[in-house]
Amino acid sequence: MKNRLEEIRKSRSITQEQLATALRVSRQTIGSLENGRYNPSIILAFKIARYFDLAIEDIFIYEEEAEL
Repeated sequence: MKNRLEEIRKSRSITQEQLATALRVSRQTIGSLENGRYNPSIILAFKIARYFDLAIEDIFIYEEEAEL
């Protein structure tokens, strides 16, 4: 799943550490989310969306895999 988390966070001048603290996760979790190494739980996705006052779909982009 792709996401715009880093772009949105930086546009609001928020550090990874500040976001992690607000969401009660580690800075490494934020970094992993931004780099696409980790997909958030639905609860964390809602927390992130609520923090930025955006819809989940505005941050996380789900792309269905094409069927063979």
